Formats: sequence, C-alpha cells, structure tokens
Amino acid sequence: MSTEDDVRRLCLALPGVTERMSWQRPAWFAATLMARIWDDGVLTVKTAEREALVAMEPGTYFWTPHHERTPLLVLLRLELVDTAQLHELLVESHRLAGGARR
Repeated sequence: MSTEDDVRRLCLALPGVTERMSWQRPAWFAATLMARIWDDGVLTVKTAEREALVAMEPGTYFWTPHHERTPLLVLLRLELVDTAQLHELLVESHRLAGGARR
C-alpha cells in the first residue's frame, strides 16, 4: 500500500523534480508533468505499459475518457500498489517526462 506521502518522497528524490499544484492537486514535474494526484488515493503517471498494466490488473490501473488522447497516462489506485512498484512506475514516468535528459 502506498500513500500520497510516499509519492511525494519518491518523486522529490528524483533529479530535477519539482512539486506544484495542477488542477488544485499536488503534481510533480521533471521537464514536463510526471505524476499528479488525480483524486483522493488515485495517482496519474506516464508509462509505455498502460495497456498491459490495465489488462493485467484492471482493479489497480485504469484510465478515464479524459486520458484517451494521451496514451502514456495511466491512473493507479495507491492503496493497491506497494512502494517498490510505485518507485518503478515513478522512475519510468520521470524518464518519459524528460527527467533523464537533465
């Protein structure tokens, strides 16, 4: 089980990440958005594995019609993701958000 505090700690430990509000929710940015609290207990991240994650664990990973036009974004229920898995997702999201180029 992960929490918003875990997200904050893991994001801010990555190089060049800053935190600011986006749509009145905490969000973390590398060169671009890498993660954002979508709703209470729900996090948005970037991943190249969106389809696979949703197919394997549809109770944990999902997207809404709002996310249809951005195929790298997936939503995840924090309570169903352990911190090791969250860390892996955030590292990938950081890379996709341009963090590796900094």
